[in-house]
Amino acid sequence: MAQLESGAVAEPLPSAVTVANVVYALHAFAIAVGIAGSPTVVGSFVGSVPSIVAVVLNYLKRGETRGTWLESHYRWQIRTFWSAVLWIVFATVLVLTLIGVPIALLVLGVLTLWLVYRIGHGWLRLRDRRPMYA
Repeated sequence: MAQLESGAVAEPLPSAVTVANVVYALHAFAIAVGIAGSPTVVGSFVGSVPSIVAVVLNYLKRGETRGTWLESHYRWQIRTFWSAVLWIVFATVLVLTLIGVPIALLVLGVLTLWLVYRIGHGWLRLRDRRPMYA
């Protein structure tokens, strides 16, 4: 974390904290929509308007968080989204082989649990004003 000349850790702008909360909320909404009616939670997460808006907000606002504990949350949110995209591409390739369908279903199930963990855990740490891990 960046330190100010006085030795104190830089605090993020309140608006950047608000955006981080909005991003977690948008991702959580996408997961809830996936659970309630989408064929897959993962598909809802990476392909829904809320999640796409969330990742765009991350990219637009992450400059405001440089050198603060909040920077790690923006990185966490962005990595969560792009990791889910990569895993869904992998699962799609497995489905296209037909033989890989059971493995693809397992990947999607594990990825769903991983997404719930990443969004929930990150949001709780944000609430406590704690950085995410590297």
